[in-house]
Amino acid sequence: MVNEPVDMIMPMLREMRGEMREIRGEMRDMRGDMQEMKQQLDKLESGQKTIRQALQADTMMSRLVTGEFEDRIFELERKVEALIKDK
Repeated sequence: MVNEPVDMIMPMLREMRGEMREIRGEMRDMRGDMQEMKQQLDKLESGQKTIRQALQADTMMSRLVTGEFEDRIFELERKVEALIKDK
């Protein structure tokens, strides 16, 4: 009976070693999956940067165009006022 605990230790250690191998394999698989997810996120972020830049450029163009129209309207108003005064 004294040998029973010793006889149980080796099989338990072997079982634990097998489980650890399985866990390591699962972790390797997860690393690959995580790398793929990181690449996909990087692509999404790159696309978002492009969209943000396009929106900023569109906003700037709108401001430029609006500013030009405001200048033109101001000039037309001055000309109309000048014509009214001349009458």
